[in-house]
Amino acid sequence: MKKNMGSADRIVRLIVAAIFAVLYFTNTVSGTLGIILLVLGGVFVLTSLISFCPLYAPFGFSTCKLDK
Repeated sequence: MKKNMGSADRIVRLIVAAIFAVLYFTNTVSGTLGIILLVLGGVFVLTSLISFCPLYAPFGFSTCKLDK
């Protein structure tokens, strides 16, 4: 897998995942929506750690800096 996520994208995803987790564990969001947000937050953390977003690949989109 070729990296296609820059550091800013990774940081934003981690922050959003943390917000989703806080909302779920404080019972601000519960039920099906809470579980969906928790799973989405997990996906955000995973893609941030590996610096690869599968949705970017088919479109050739990349937020990482190009090496010259």
